[in-house]
Amino acid sequence: MRRYQCRFCSHIYDERLGDPDSGIAPGTKFEDIPDDWMCPDCGVGKEDYDLIEE
Repeated sequence: MRRYQCRFCSHIYDERLGDPDSGIAPGTKFEDIPDDWMCPDCGVGKEDYDLIEE
């Protein structure tokens, strides 16, 4: 499972956790999130997230 970080507010999308408050179930891969999903903290689109290399 991967993690992605918002370029603007540093919010982390963790595929293991998903985003239940936005209807994204735990285990949902980033590429499977709907294209209209927005950062829950600052409202930018998923295109403004970068993969965190670990």
